[in-house]
Amino acid sequence: MYVVGRGGTMTKLMRIGSALLLGGVLASSVLLAQSTPSKALLVLAKRDHTLAIVDPSSLKVVAKVPVGPDPHEVIADDEGKFAYVSNYGGGAYHTLAVVDLVEQKALPSVDLGPLRGPHGLVFVGGKVWFTAEAAKVIGSYDPSSKKVDWVLGTGQNRTHMIFVFDDLKRIVTSNVSSGTMSIIEKTAGHGFGPGPGPGSAGPPSGPGGPPPSDRPGPPPGSPQGDWDETVVAVGRGAEGFDVSPDGKEIWAANAQDGTISIIDVAGKKVTETLAANVRGANRLKFTPDGKRVFVSSLGGSDLAIFDAGTRQDLKRLKLGRGAAGILMDPDGTRVYVACSPDNYVAVINLKTSEVVGHIEPGNEPDGLAWAVRR
Repeated sequence: MYVVGRGGTMTKLMRIGSALLLGGVLASSVLLAQSTPSKALLVLAKRDHTLAIVDPSSLKVVAKVPVGPDPHEVIADDEGKFAYVSNYGGGAYHTLAVVDLVEQKALPSVDLGPLRGPHGLVFVGGKVWFTAEAAKVIGSYDPSSKKVDWVLGTGQNRTHMIFVFDDLKRIVTSNVSSGTMSIIEKTAGHGFGPGPGPGSAGPPSGPGGPPPSDRPGPPPGSPQGDWDETVVAVGRGAEGFDVSPDGKEIWAANAQDGTISIIDVAGKKVTETLAANVRGANRLKFTPDGKRVFVSSLGGSDLAIFDAGTRQDLKRLKLGRGAAGILMDPDGTRVYVACSPDNYVAVINLKTSEVVGHIEPGNEPDGLAWAVRR
């Protein structure tokens, strides 16, 4: 209840209230007016269930969008307009959240049905490629048809992260609990089942159907067809990995052993195991020039930096109480590291290997990605 005293106290209170309300509206308008930059850094805050859109030039968050429960990894499409987020839950969830980066709003999620535990994500060839840990599969989602158009079983436990080569002919996954890496290669077969054996006339032409050699193959660029999988044993807890920029090597960080397994892609075998002392390793990334390798760990404060050529340990950079996601700037100037326990993203100068800034995207940052408007 308001009491109007001498001097028009009620009128003054109303004016003050109106001024505060107007100020709040203007402040909100300014916040909402911050559009997504043409080159945006995307950061997931797992505990907040949000995706932060960050201006990398100012290191400021321009918007936050809800993305559903337990978000772990994020990727953007080739045009930088939409982002896809895996709702993981250790196998409890089965959706990919979708975000309109231009309008800065959540869109209807992709329901993966029985493909539970989606985690690793990449966007290649116009499609979202994902792992589904609880289902022990990898798959691809086509945004144009809004359908999962391909699924392949790995037969490995906790198929976690994924890398797809640009030509869509080779896929690599890490399988945490199996302690393996899968190299999956497309073959010349059509994947329609076996044809007739030697000496068999096969089905007749005409009304009886075409001979097997005339069966139509999958459309160009389609993942449909035959695939061969080579399972390579590495160390315990293999999770974070990367393929060298020249496509010749796979480096896999073994969290439980603290080692790094180096795999020759052509030979599909481990050629070297480094006693890297990276226990609790979470992610591993090559620099864009392929000369260095960064390894984050949730088991300690050190970010490990290795020389890719000599295999030597170059530096240990202390980053709070641990780190998870790593993202390289394609121009080779910076690397962004999600320091999950400390609720910030460290910005590191790649020339000096020193921290030059911080981003505060929310609680427990992890997955990172670029969205570049075309």
